This record gives sequence, C-alpha cells and structure tokens, in this order.
Amino acid sequence: DNPWQDEGELAKTYWSMGHRNLLGIDFDGEGRLWTHEMGPAHGDELNLIAAGDNYGWPLVSNGDNYSGIPIADHEIRPEFNAPEAFWVPAISPAGFVIYDGEMFSDWQGDGFIGGLSSQALVRVDIEGESASEAERFEWGKRIREVEQGPEGALWVLEDKAGARLLKLTPKV
Repeated sequence: DNPWQDEGELAKTYWSMGHRNLLGIDFDGEGRLWTHEMGPAHGDELNLIAAGDNYGWPLVSNGDNYSGIPIADHEIRPEFNAPEAFWVPAISPAGFVIYDGEMFSDWQGDGFIGGLSSQALVRVDIEGESASEAERFEWGKRIREVEQGPEGALWVLEDKAGARLLKLTPKV
C-alpha cells in the first residue's frame, strides 16, 4: 500500500516523509502506526503515521535549531501533519511500546516512552487518534529502552555505566 510504489526506485522506499529521526515505532491494537522522534532543541514528537503524509521536517517543528535559530511551529503550516503529542522541554525519547498486556489492565493501549534527558518513563494516553502525556515516572537515570514482555510485564533498560535491566510488575 505504498503511496509512491509506482513513482520510481527511490520514491518507493518511502511511505511517509518530513521526519527528523524516528527512534521508536509500534502499532496500536487497531493497526495504526505510531512513532516518536527526537526533536532538534526540544520539540520531541509522537506522531500517528499515515501513508503519503508529510510531517514537515525541516520546515516546521515545536523546537528550534541547535544554533538557536527558530523553526516555524506546525500551527502555521497546516499542510504538514502536526504531532499528536510533543514535549518542550525535551524528554529525549528512546524506546517505545504500546502496551497490550493484561498485567497492567488500566494501561492497555497506552504508549510508554523511555526518556533520556527527562530521566523518566513517560506514559502516554492514546485514545483513538489522539495522544497526551498521562504520567511521568521520574527515574533519576536515563531510560534507553522499554518493552513489554510476553507475560505483560514492562521491561526497562537504563543507559550508561551501571545501567540496570528492570522488570516492572504490579505491586502485590
């Protein structure tokens, strides 16, 4: 279902465009594709991806260039898809999973993002095609990865020397 399949060899390698750097990707229970991207200086994004759409990078962002030169916000360029959620200040996203297990039943369908600069595990409430930060679990360590195990536990991997791999389960 690639929208550019018949537009040449290079074009058929794309499915959507205008992304800065996709670091986390997962499908929700309805088969929708969600990604997160680390913004430039702030403006980290969570996007719902649609075939053939343009997400605006480098013309729009909710962050600025590292040089301090501003980048236009998404709201002034409606032809580009704006993120469903974004972070200023940055969380520096790493690792992403949309939870579908039974162990944390209240979190089914929610996204979990590891935060490097935020040093937190960020829970994102995903409702249909909308998303917003619901909770932030302060960690005090950079979170490199988060995944769901086969039994429904969340596994969190810290970053840097002394990093731990932790299995999160409900309090008994």
